[in-house]
Amino acid sequence: MREILEFFVTCPKGVEGLLRDEVLALGAESAKETVAGVSVQGDIELGYRLCLWSRLGNRVLLVLKRFLAGTAEDLYAGVQMIDWRDHLAVDGTLAIDFTGSLAGVDNTHFGALKVKDAVVDQLRRPDGSRPGVDKVRPDLRINVHCHRGEVQLALDLSGASLHQRGYRLQQGAAPLKENLAAAILIRAGWPALAEAGGALTDPMCGSGTFLVEAALMAADVAPNLQREYWGFSRWQQHVPVLWQKVLTEARERAERGLARPPLWIRGYEADPRLLQPVRNNIQRAGVGEWVKVYQGELATFAPNPDRGQQGLVVCNPPYGERLGTTASLVYLYQKLGEVLRQQCQGWQAAIFTGNAELGKRMGIRSHKQYNLFNGALPCKLLLMNLESERFVTKAAEPSTGGQVPVETARLSESAQMFANRLKKNLKTLGKWARQQGIECYRVYDADMPEFAVAVDLYGDRVHVQEYAPPSSISEDKAEARLQDVMAALPQVLGVAPEHIALKQRQRQSGKQQYQRMAQQGEFFEVREGQVRLLVNLTDYLDTGLFLDHRPMRLRIAAEAKGKRFLNLFCYTATATVHAAAAGARSTTSVDLSNTYLDWARRNLSLNGLSDLHRLERADVMAWLESARGQQFDLIFIDPPTFSNSKKLEGVFDVQRDHPRLLELAMKLLAPGGVLYFSNNFRRFRMDPAVEARYLVEDISAQTLDRDFQRNSRIHRTWQISNR
Repeated sequence: MREILEFFVTCPKGVEGLLRDEVLALGAESAKETVAGVSVQGDIELGYRLCLWSRLGNRVLLVLKRFLAGTAEDLYAGVQMIDWRDHLAVDGTLAIDFTGSLAGVDNTHFGALKVKDAVVDQLRRPDGSRPGVDKVRPDLRINVHCHRGEVQLALDLSGASLHQRGYRLQQGAAPLKENLAAAILIRAGWPALAEAGGALTDPMCGSGTFLVEAALMAADVAPNLQREYWGFSRWQQHVPVLWQKVLTEARERAERGLARPPLWIRGYEADPRLLQPVRNNIQRAGVGEWVKVYQGELATFAPNPDRGQQGLVVCNPPYGERLGTTASLVYLYQKLGEVLRQQCQGWQAAIFTGNAELGKRMGIRSHKQYNLFNGALPCKLLLMNLESERFVTKAAEPSTGGQVPVETARLSESAQMFANRLKKNLKTLGKWARQQGIECYRVYDADMPEFAVAVDLYGDRVHVQEYAPPSSISEDKAEARLQDVMAALPQVLGVAPEHIALKQRQRQSGKQQYQRMAQQGEFFEVREGQVRLLVNLTDYLDTGLFLDHRPMRLRIAAEAKGKRFLNLFCYTATATVHAAAAGARSTTSVDLSNTYLDWARRNLSLNGLSDLHRLERADVMAWLESARGQQFDLIFIDPPTFSNSKKLEGVFDVQRDHPRLLELAMKLLAPGGVLYFSNNFRRFRMDPAVEARYLVEDISAQTLDRDFQRNSRIHRTWQISNR
């Protein structure tokens, strides 16, 4: 007659319902959900099956006794009611896991000590011999849980947590536990998709946990088949014959499953340093024929199964608790949603995140959401059907060129004069910009001295900067003409006034060239070449994108493929984004400003580019001194004219310091490499010693587009290489 035993299988919070279904499928006679676990009825063979086959459980506990206890002495007495000779040899080892609270037991360590004493005192021989303590691999692991005066006393048959499958010896940052990954796959419907021959892919695979767990499910491999240590191996009531039966059956099923044609299961990871570790994990799991991993950024993710099959995209993107910053992650999730909409229509998606607000940035409505816990962190699993009707699309915003209805008022004679010149520029430059696919350009640059402003178009937004007026113009007259400019702009450009940002010079003395605008925090996207970039027209002196350097950035993009790129004084790293998107082998960007580096991180994320592209916060000169030995094939340097930031190790003056700057940078230039040096100091002169030592070519004319030809001294650029 079979002895019916009680087991308690623990699991991550939120997984209880799935675990209940699993244990019933494994042969349990009954199962009842509780918080973070399931109470199960069955025989010892079921206990073995739970240990070997549970993809969702943490521990399989064999409940020996429940009793009431009000004090530490009651606990001791209750433990001694068990005949421990039936479970542990006198010369064996034990470990105690104690959780919960009990009157008189101040901490879990004291509770565990009291339980240990009760067991050891019962088994102690007259000669003093007794069981020892082994916290790592004991012969018997005893689990005690106290709650509201009730004590549950159990044996841990699993020995160590079942999520520790044994294949993941190497892992990246913030990995998911294996059983939580399995729960996500089951919730996402992967078993049914696998049965139908579907595909699975993870665009940010990290340690490859989703990939391995998916393959183990599809191939019918028991998740703990390779485990060597079990909590029941030296238990006195262990039944080796039954265990061998369960084990042999599992091995035969695995052999049959792995012999089937493998499904298309692919992972992509941006960081090449993780590729070999994840491949090692896959091989240890025995699914090397089923799972393939490649290097790839999110920007280039495009699953292409061999038979055109569809399936499941599963992903655990960073969500700000351990990796990344919330600001840059907004754009990462935005890019993830964009890629899924463009490349994975017809697929299913399962996105696991600890930040549901970030999930909303994907632009895809989930049809189901589940609450789960990653450790103590509450998370959500978002399930999505990647069909066009589930896509959330923004209403198209009107563009420039008179398409926005604006209130028109009669312009003054002066304003009309400015408007006429602006119309002329817009007609010629607008046509050129459309032909070149340029959406951000300068449409007016103090063409008329009396209207001393620069007007830049950023898509359907306008950025206006006031120059110092000629000395012959009074401040009152300059202010009036600036008002004329602001009156004419909406009518000529067809832009709503609230989409025009003005950076006005201070008339009073002060340190700032321009008045600081209100901190609105409004970033919006613009496109340049093959990349998207974030600009902010209101909060900072500059917008985050120097329009005059557009040709230089596109030149870098054209030359960057396969090269190691270094960007010094990188600002918002727009040149880096171009290089990375064009296939640079690696990029390193250096700046001293946390604000700009955070902006740079957002730009990279917006384009699906990872932290593989290094952002270094440092004084450039100090960084160059410490970077000896590194080599780069392509270097871009665009320093400020002057800087005395408190963060600097000294004061930087581009005229005085450029020989030393270039000398240090050229030491990092690989043979055959090119360095581009630029600055906007109008009186700058290249040091003759630099020209004597290196091949130096002034390419300034090549780096100015049509919209800056009136202001040919806005920057100077040199191409420098070793002789």
